[in-house]
Amino acid sequence: MTTRAILSESFTTEALPSLIDYVGIECLSPAFDPSWESKGAIDAAVEHLATWAKTRAIQGIEVSVHRLPERTPVLLVEIPATPGANGTTLIYGHLDKQPPLGSWSEGLDPFRAVFVDGLLYGRGTADDGYSLYTSLLAIEALEHEGRSHGRCVILIEASEESGSPDLDAHLDALSDRLGELELVICLDSGALDYERLWVTTSLRGNLVASISISVLEHGVHSGEAGGVVPSSFRILRQLLDRVEDPNNGEIRLEALQSQPPTHVLAAAATLASSLDDPLSRHFPTVDGLELMGRDGADRLIRQSWSASLSIIGMDGIPSVADGGNVLRASTTAKLSLRIPPDIDARAAGSALVDALRAAPPEGAHIEVTAEQPAQGWVAPEPAPWLVDALDRGSRDGFGLPAGFLGEGGSIPFLASLGQRFPAAQFVATGVLGPGSNAHGPDESLHLGAVAGVATALTTVLEAQAKHDGR
Repeated sequence: MTTRAILSESFTTEALPSLIDYVGIECLSPAFDPSWESKGAIDAAVEHLATWAKTRAIQGIEVSVHRLPERTPVLLVEIPATPGANGTTLIYGHLDKQPPLGSWSEGLDPFRAVFVDGLLYGRGTADDGYSLYTSLLAIEALEHEGRSHGRCVILIEASEESGSPDLDAHLDALSDRLGELELVICLDSGALDYERLWVTTSLRGNLVASISISVLEHGVHSGEAGGVVPSSFRILRQLLDRVEDPNNGEIRLEALQSQPPTHVLAAAATLASSLDDPLSRHFPTVDGLELMGRDGADRLIRQSWSASLSIIGMDGIPSVADGGNVLRASTTAKLSLRIPPDIDARAAGSALVDALRAAPPEGAHIEVTAEQPAQGWVAPEPAPWLVDALDRGSRDGFGLPAGFLGEGGSIPFLASLGQRFPAAQFVATGVLGPGSNAHGPDESLHLGAVAGVATALTTVLEAQAKHDGR
């Protein structure tokens, strides 16, 4: 059997039953469940994964849960190098989940795993429950086949979906156990298709803030107040227009803008041409919707290097069924603003807050609460041995050479590790391809992609153990 066939079979028979049970654990990230500690679901998830990790037939494996007061735990798996191999690789994933975020399709449920046509549906399957299983099965396959690997440390955190506010404290506390890293592999990124290994070259940062506009002590009849008392929703629209041009979605704040490098523009043009405008087929759009961007290359740049605003939640607005003729007292909106990968997230966050708070229209009371900003990331230039390993790994796992692209999401872990280990090589990859729908309803894991990524992982880990430093 090929390595891919072995890994496909072992994932199905040995990992899948445990992953299915993990789907049933409602381990929402702290930003969505402030009572996470008393609820115990995150602890249940980390213990569930730790229990499975301890069953693996890997020489010298050590599994532990690291805890700090008032912070989510991390799962740490330490595996010594095979004889003669050097260097340490850190493999990253996370176990916390997003909430259901909408109604799921008939027959599907965010916390009940359902298997249909090679896809495993359920919250956390692809983002990022598969990562621990894939990592350990890949290392186990290397040892079973008599192939080498360096020292490996697998770190699974539990606050990533909240912007990783607990991660740096754990990295500080675990610095001696991590040691000096030669290679960092992140298994929480995306893919344009499921036909090759996709390697992420950059990630946008993210600003999350809630803005509340109050105009009344309580709601009053709109027939009495309409035309006299300013609408809180209208004032919200005015404030948002300071940030975003409502006609084209362009971000107006200079501190949130950056010019992509020439090589990024060229790579986007090549990729759009070779894959025939891939983002035009990537989303479940309604019939007739016109996508933003001049062409396929521009859409790839907009997704990976341009700032963009989304309204991800609102309070103070009744449902249509419950809405009466009332001028409401307040409106609160939760904003998610993706920012270019190379700008300072803290400075950008301050600029956003300043723009929303300045000169409140018509004397309305404005309150802005910002979450910890997520710094963007630009991958360092990969060493020749790693470029070769990624290409061979993609061919081993999928049959096609690796693809490289910038991603629109955020992974704060990579920025943190990049600052701590500037000499390390980085690989960000994953299975969040078309239809995976992480953060939305009907999240699914493409099992064929898992087998491909796991196979490529064996090739990269073996190359790290064997390379001569070039």
